[in-house]
Amino acid sequence: MAARRSALARWRRWGGWGGLAVVGILIVVIAGSYLADRPLRRVLVREMNQRLKGYTATLGSARFHPVGLSLTLYDLAFVQDAHPDPPVFYVRRLDASVEWKALIHGRLVANFTFADPALYVNLQQLRAETADPTPINQHGWQDAFEAIYPLKINEIEISNGTVTYADEGPFKPLEISQLAVRAQNIRNIRSKERTYPSDVHVDAVVFGRGRIAVDGHADFLAEPIPGLQGDVTLEDVDLDYFKPVLNHGSVAIQGGVLAASGAFEWGPTVRMADLRQATISGMSIEYVQTAQSAGTPAKAARKTEKAAEEANNASDLHLRARAVELVDSRVGFRTTRTTPPVQAFIDVGRLRLENFTNQATEGEMIATLTGQFMGSGPTRILAHFRPEVSGPDFDMRVEIDATDLRTMNDMLRAYGKFDVVSGVFSFFSELNIKNGQIRGYVKPLFRDVKAYDPNQDRDKSAGRKLYEKLVTGVATIMKNVPRKEVATKVDISGRLDDPKGSTFQAILKLIQNAFFSAILPGFDREAREPG
Repeated sequence: MAARRSALARWRRWGGWGGLAVVGILIVVIAGSYLADRPLRRVLVREMNQRLKGYTATLGSARFHPVGLSLTLYDLAFVQDAHPDPPVFYVRRLDASVEWKALIHGRLVANFTFADPALYVNLQQLRAETADPTPINQHGWQDAFEAIYPLKINEIEISNGTVTYADEGPFKPLEISQLAVRAQNIRNIRSKERTYPSDVHVDAVVFGRGRIAVDGHADFLAEPIPGLQGDVTLEDVDLDYFKPVLNHGSVAIQGGVLAASGAFEWGPTVRMADLRQATISGMSIEYVQTAQSAGTPAKAARKTEKAAEEANNASDLHLRARAVELVDSRVGFRTTRTTPPVQAFIDVGRLRLENFTNQATEGEMIATLTGQFMGSGPTRILAHFRPEVSGPDFDMRVEIDATDLRTMNDMLRAYGKFDVVSGVFSFFSELNIKNGQIRGYVKPLFRDVKAYDPNQDRDKSAGRKLYEKLVTGVATIMKNVPRKEVATKVDISGRLDDPKGSTFQAILKLIQNAFFSAILPGFDREAREPG
């Protein structure tokens, strides 16, 4: 018994010394890891910058954890050499570690966890990147991250991320916040074509109140680009934030909220986007034509035409929107190239687009619209659009009824050199465009037109008063007695000015040449004020 007690005492004594030794070793190792912070940071920064092109990496500090063989980086940033302030990418903390569960399957790979990462791009940086001859996927981003840790990245997790684009001018930046991303099985074995073994989930807040969720799968090793497939849902997305993006063109938007859902597949051999449903409400969309922007639509149209030619019937590109609706919104056209400026708009109750597709074999797109022209005239439009092969291919029927003519006074002043104090306007048209040819008619009708009023026009010149009296007289003489209307029908046939142009161009020309030119039948459109 005494021998046993002696042995136990010796064991405890040696165990105590052993425990102290282990603790001491751990202290030395941990202290050594802290002392190695600066040289480790210098090595990592050097290795990353050797792989980057046009960008430079900076690092606040680095810490190696012997227990667990993990590495933590603090205040990692990438700056664009052309415009270094602010950083394009910043992450408060990045943890890289061995993915221990993968060892069960005989794979030695790493996990990367990003805490509070921020991707930020402003207009200057975007322009510099666009002008850079080095493609964006050849700047060495992936190589730089792989230089951080000696193992290949197999799992990425992002928490509380932010993505921001800032434009010039007094515009709110485009921002995605509270971004959460989880991607697993990145370093999978090479997969068969169009198989996606890696799970991907994305969830984020869009523009302060909206939500986006993506659930899908990826093949991160696919060549020449990674493949991604999944479902996406958008809710309550504020489209007013896109003002800075569209501010550089001729389209002005204001307001609008988007909800949408669909599926996508993007990879080396196929590009597919299938929008199942989308609804935009409360938006104002206006095409603005100015003297300064006269060349802008043509340049934009040429780019659009080139993109449309490449997209139409492309075997590896499938674009489809099954149903897109615009509700409680306004669609308009405004030009400052006349005196006075002219605005025309439709208050849209409901605009529905069905079966938008870039593949001719998938049928035609149907557009239906109900609303009020100039806020007062009940309007119905029905159009059928075929995928463009050799230029615009569509037919359209327009019915505008009982519009208060006073709402069109700026248009009448610009194109007819008079205004009215009362009157009703209606408009009917059927048009077909195919193979560069246009056929159809436009038929405007005027009723109860009164262009001169002694009280309203008392401050006008004598010549102007005489002219407006003549306009009223002509309208009276031209009345269709049974219907008490001024009516004319203009048949339209011939070739388009630009038979290879876009559908948007064709519709814009129809509005300008057919609608505005025919809106004053019986009146001298080129009249000038006498005296």
